[in-house]
Amino acid sequence: MSKLYAITDSQLMPGQLLFDGVNAALQGGCRLVQYRDKSGDAVKRRQEAEGLLEICHYHGARLIINDDPLLAKAIGAHGVHLGQTDGDARAARQLLGPEAMLGVTCHASLEFARQALADGASYIAFGRFFPSQTKPDAPPAPLSLISEAATRYPDTQVVAIGGITLDNAATITEAGAHYVAVSHALFNAPDIRWQAEQFSRL
Repeated sequence: MSKLYAITDSQLMPGQLLFDGVNAALQGGCRLVQYRDKSGDAVKRRQEAEGLLEICHYHGARLIINDDPLLAKAIGAHGVHLGQTDGDARAARQLLGPEAMLGVTCHASLEFARQALADGASYIAFGRFFPSQTKPDAPPAPLSLISEAATRYPDTQVVAIGGITLDNAATITEAGAHYVAVSHALFNAPDIRWQAEQFSRL
């Protein structure tokens, strides 16, 4: 059964909206949150990440920092997620230690996944699988990639990302993804807690 992986967007939810949205998602059953902020404002990023970590601790959830191993280390987050051009996964593993979660974006490539695992990744993320507002230019990935990756790397968590909604999420879970990563379809919902509950029930 797939689990819900919530990806925040600080531009979509600034300030208190970010904390309220994540709190609602966690109340709805989400247990893994990624903090994503591309602003370059180090003070803002630190303050928001620390606030989210406190909320995650309260709910027994884990916080992953997008693209910033140093921030993850500084605040004691549970891990970091790196894109293909966002840093060295091997260096991130050395910095954060063996217990940290380390995710790597692999797009539609099993070769990227192989390299990520060699560098110490604890989960591999594929996608986009559907048209995506967050990553509109990412190369599309076939659903068969999920089951192929799960078969090739049976001890590794597989995350699916990209345009996933309540209408199409069942196809992702049926393909065998361990986590369904959602951003706009969760945090743009009128009732985030209810939306998280629906994703969590799939």
